[in-house]
Amino acid sequence: MSIQPKKPSAAPCKNRAGPAAAAVLLSSLLLSGCATFSPEGGMNVVSSVAGETLGKDVVAIRTPDDAQRAHALVLALVRRDLTADSAVQIALLNNRGLQASYNELALAEADMVAGSLPPNPTFSISRIAGSGALEIERQVAGDILALASLPFRSEIARQRFHKAQLRAAEDTLRLAADVRRAYYRAVAANELTVLLTDANATAESTAQLAAKLGQTGALNKLDQAREQVFYAETTAELAAIRQDAASARERLIRLLGLWGEDIHIRLPQKLPVLPRRPLSLPRIEVDAIEHRIDLQIARIELAALARSLDLTEASRFVTMLEVAGIDRKTRDPEGPPFRERGFDVQFQIPIFDGGEVRVRQAAETYNLAFNLLTEKAVNVRSEARDAFRVYRSTYDIAGHYQREVLPLRKIISDEMQLRFGSMQVDVFALLTEARQRIAALRAAIGAKRDFWLAQSELQTAINGGGRADTAPDLTAATAAQTSGGGR
Repeated sequence: MSIQPKKPSAAPCKNRAGPAAAAVLLSSLLLSGCATFSPEGGMNVVSSVAGETLGKDVVAIRTPDDAQRAHALVLALVRRDLTADSAVQIALLNNRGLQASYNELALAEADMVAGSLPPNPTFSISRIAGSGALEIERQVAGDILALASLPFRSEIARQRFHKAQLRAAEDTLRLAADVRRAYYRAVAANELTVLLTDANATAESTAQLAAKLGQTGALNKLDQAREQVFYAETTAELAAIRQDAASARERLIRLLGLWGEDIHIRLPQKLPVLPRRPLSLPRIEVDAIEHRIDLQIARIELAALARSLDLTEASRFVTMLEVAGIDRKTRDPEGPPFRERGFDVQFQIPIFDGGEVRVRQAAETYNLAFNLLTEKAVNVRSEARDAFRVYRSTYDIAGHYQREVLPLRKIISDEMQLRFGSMQVDVFALLTEARQRIAALRAAIGAKRDFWLAQSELQTAINGGGRADTAPDLTAATAAQTSGGGR
């Protein structure tokens, strides 16, 4: 079943009143159509979204005092151990790309004010002299059509400005989501670095022991090679994860907008523990439809296009209407000087273009926006459902590792230690179990990281701020496969 958009009804403006009524109309338009600059530069919507959704403060840095206060707050946060929330707050205060978005918001406000102003009149003066005669003409011309359509254009300009406000709010949410993802990746890389450092030390001790046993003839070449290759592979993996940790840290620093001495941030060595209970969101589709910033932007765009279509239909036959007042003074040497007053009207005659092209373009543009909005609403519902399913599954997987896999691995490791102490197993069986336990720990770290990333994606699916940070991830399964646990 196809959904057909409803065409907005036309509301043409007609003016059949006399000069006095026209003067009253023009005066009311001049008084009601003008907008002014807001003291906060349009940041009230952005501040409201950031406060309600993120619980954070935002500021548009416009003066040196603003920059100094923001930098002082950033320094106070950088000197502490960094958390996900403090990282988001630093980015909202210090990221220059976000400040550029707020500058675009200020430019949009200027466009809104300009779009609500009536057209400036045009003044001209001409002087013609010859054979003792002199003629001076003064003329004031105004675009009556632009003045009559001022309420339409002013409303459209306000809608466009509100769209720009929501766009800046969406950029704020996007930056916050990118910072959270980069933070969890960096902390997970730190935790993996610590784990592989310990594993590498164990592998080195095993390789040295295997080499000594090989010298005495107690260990054949095959077993020696197995222990040596485990140490070599662990060393390579440790180098790779250290590089990943350094890159993840730098990615986070870029999002925070830090440089110089401020880059020495202190990240924790472990990811946060899982919450005791996962979120329950029975109305997640409704919440996404109500709160998604990109849907609100699309609705505003559709409303602005509807107003534009009304204006186009109302002015389809007249695209230019100018009225000029004329004051002409003539001095003739053969007679007394005299003065003439009148007016001049100019308009286009719709012979070849009756406005059908403009109306068709405006109508199809509206229908295009309507269909895109409908598609986006359908996609938003699906994205919300999928994000919640991923969130719950990653929570269950990470919890399974914490409750089942790791405790069982610890029991096995402890039992192997007891049997090794009673000489029931040899050292190589003990080391084989150590490798498998390291593989399980790596997979558990990856699963916990995936949960926190999924939680960030869930917030994005509900509130908006589409994903921009596309850094590659290693899933828990991939981490387990590459950890050497298959031996």
